[in-house]
Amino acid sequence: MDEITKLISGFRSFRRENFTDNRSRFQDLVRRGQSPRIMIIACSDSRVDPAIVTGAEPGDLFVVRNVANLVPPCQGDGHHHGTSAALEYAVRSLGVAHIIVFGHACCGGIRALVESGVESENGEPGATDFVGSWMEIARPAYDEVVRAMPGAGVAEQAAACEKLGVKTSLANLETFPWIASAVAAGDLHLHGWYFDIVEGALCALDAENGEFRPAEDLFPLA
Repeated sequence: MDEITKLISGFRSFRRENFTDNRSRFQDLVRRGQSPRIMIIACSDSRVDPAIVTGAEPGDLFVVRNVANLVPPCQGDGHHHGTSAALEYAVRSLGVAHIIVFGHACCGGIRALVESGVESENGEPGATDFVGSWMEIARPAYDEVVRAMPGAGVAEQAAACEKLGVKTSLANLETFPWIASAVAAGDLHLHGWYFDIVEGALCALDAENGEFRPAEDLFPLA
């Protein structure tokens, strides 16, 4: 139970050092409700918390996390769609102005996709209940990587696929009619970010050339 008691201890520190000193801020958030301007679609990876990485405060971000920070295409099939529901709430109810697809290095989901491709080529497909079908969302990115660098190793292909997966999710965002219309009206802006957990670097997708560049270059600090 050491893992659980560590969390309880952390909560005590939070309440003592953060909540108590900022009680009025939290009360204001309760009274006014949430009104974040930014939604982040991030990975469930325990090492990459977008609020910590960006230094965000409570109320700043509306966050959905899933395996490999993927956005599925719009599918009105009556099934359960957690990420799509979060998107709808963020855009249609909260009126966020920005959606950031937040990819990262060393992504286990992307690595699994690449390794499953290698296993299939070798006649040894892996079996999962849910991960495999979920990662099919990133199949276009993986296929592009295989075409572009067929002789590369798994690690190199996975690194390339992580960034292309961000682009795939950005394209899928615009399959939702109420996202596409908000983007066309200039009320909503879509961004692709990539966090290199090894180097501690944050890159953003340059829409003009399709390349990832240091975020500070695209969004210079005052």
